[in-house]
Amino acid sequence: MENVRPHPLVIVKLGDTFAHLSEARGDFEHWIADGLGATSLPVLVLDPRLGDTLPSPDTIAGAIVTGSHAMVSHREPWSEQTAQWLATLVAHGTPLLGICFGHQLLAHAMGGEAGDHPGGIEIGTVDVTLTEAARNDALMRGLPANFDAHAAHQQSALRLPDGAVRLATSAHEPNQAFRLGERAWGVQFHPEFDATTMRGYVDSMADDLSGKGVDVPALRERVKATATAAQLLGRFAHIAEEHDAGAARLR
Repeated sequence: MENVRPHPLVIVKLGDTFAHLSEARGDFEHWIADGLGATSLPVLVLDPRLGDTLPSPDTIAGAIVTGSHAMVSHREPWSEQTAQWLATLVAHGTPLLGICFGHQLLAHAMGGEAGDHPGGIEIGTVDVTLTEAARNDALMRGLPANFDAHAAHQQSALRLPDGAVRLATSAHEPNQAFRLGERAWGVQFHPEFDATTMRGYVDSMADDLSGKGVDVPALRERVKATATAAQLLGRFAHIAEEHDAGAARLR
């Protein structure tokens, strides 16, 4: 027991940020790893798009699935294969956190629906409201009833899977967060984004946003720090640590 090594916390990389952002600040997997804090778990990054094999649920402490500029509704082979893997994690009870694309993919994997949001894009710093169910949720409990979070998405989890518990909403997005079972979560917002990254997204999409009638300077001005949302990564790492420690006692 004393010599049992912890299993890795896997970051499943399903997308890349804008090239100028990654050159200056790193990519999704780096921002997520930084947000985990001082976890005792080794962190492993795998990219199914490049052919990386996703591990058996009982060989990892947990998994975080990144965002992507791809669309779940396009049903890319790597996306569909990852969706099948996510279903095995849920069945096994392995801690799982899907972010943005990962959130939508989890909904799709478990029988929900992901697709274009009828209201169009949600981007910038948004006000997230927790549901009553979040008060007793292992990942969300203790957070303020309302907090700021960064969002950048055209598609959404349009319909949650049967048995899913809605945990958070926003004015634009009714499914900002949900849970399946005890240890699988999806969040539409980006806990790994800081204000600089969010402004980078607004700037990168400025022409398209302006063409849709968005006041880009005002949108950029409203971007602010989102310390509460950022807590979710460290909270999830702690859940994964506890799960792995419990599993280790049985190994």
